Amino acid sequence: MVEKIIFNILAFAIFIIVFSRFIKKNDASYVYILGIEFIGIVINFIELFFDIHLNLFFRVLIYILSIVIPGILLIIEHKTKVDFPEMLNILLAKIAVNSGNTDKAKDYLFKLIDKYPNSYIGHKTLAEVYEKEGKYSVAIDEYIRATDLNNKDIKLNYKIAFLLNKDERSEDAIIVLQDLLKKNPEYYDATNLLGEILYTGERYKEAINVYMNALRYNPGNYDLYYNLGMVYTMVNDFQRAKEFYQKAAEINSLLYNAKLSLGQIALIAGDLDEAEKFFEESLKGKDVESGSYYYLSQVAILKGDKEKALNYMNIAVELDSKIYNKMQKETVFTPIKNEVRKPNKENENIRKSKLRLKERKALNHLANTCSLISSLNNDDITMMKNVKEKEMGRTEKQREN
Repeated sequence: MVEKIIFNILAFAIFIIVFSRFIKKNDASYVYILGIEFIGIVINFIELFFDIHLNLFFRVLIYILSIVIPGILLIIEHKTKVDFPEMLNILLAKIAVNSGNTDKAKDYLFKLIDKYPNSYIGHKTLAEVYEKEGKYSVAIDEYIRATDLNNKDIKLNYKIAFLLNKDERSEDAIIVLQDLLKKNPEYYDATNLLGEILYTGERYKEAINVYMNALRYNPGNYDLYYNLGMVYTMVNDFQRAKEFYQKAAEINSLLYNAKLSLGQIALIAGDLDEAEKFFEESLKGKDVESGSYYYLSQVAILKGDKEKALNYMNIAVELDSKIYNKMQKETVFTPIKNEVRKPNKENENIRKSKLRLKERKALNHLANTCSLISSLNNDDITMMKNVKEKEMGRTEKQREN
């Protein structure tokens, strides 16, 4: 008896609260909650009126319909400060989006925003729908409206910058990201995006500053060191690039890109032994591409080992048939050009690179620089190595003094 009294008090209280919200908000969406609760109350009334003893299943069902479901929805409303009609329309909109019907999703959201013009979650979800459709300008507008309603969500500012960049408004994106990082300097995603925009725009000194500042908050981050290596590569400061590539390689030895870049820098400096060491180490990484074998072939040629050069080049061509034409254009490979196996057109293997655009840009820059030494002979290489050793010796003496 006590249980039924408590149940009736709770059920009635929740029903009154929901009904009052229905009247106050003047939104028919609350009818769904009232309907669910009403079903549970009716089942309970039938049990009392006809003196029926329901089994455990129906007892649990009564509690779920009359108290649990409406109670949880009221708690969610209180915690999130989002009304049930907003939640319902957002849910229906997301179901529509997942079903591929973005127009239907927008209808739900327009209806919601028309009723609740200050709905932060409504504007945010509408922005996400526009973004999914590729309508970046209107998506940006909706994200901005959402930030006006909730300026604590820093991810929205990042989203705005991300879409500004995709909409080819990189200068605006830079301003947004710089402001975001002033307030949240540890926000790595913003750092990464800003650095990439500056790198793509060839504003390398600014990119260096961004990445260096980020190292204070992410001192063990592989990507930051690797990105700094790439940026210093693009300004031809190969010594600094080498330092950051080495740090990146220490952090993650399984990624071959840093080792490949270190090998290219050593090749540029004329240190064939060091170049060979790094290229061989790069082969131990994952997602190895043809570049390492290509450069090992070049090192072998410069060292006068034609047989080894031929073996490496055949492997490189086997991995990527485009290497064959590239090799034919380089004079350094003249001794083996006619002996390299020509790829069969029917079985050409052109591997799609897994490298990002900015990685390819840095590696290509190093590759073009490496081409400058392609025509050097062993005497030239020895001379470059001796010059390097003398410079290092002078640097050591200066440090000692």
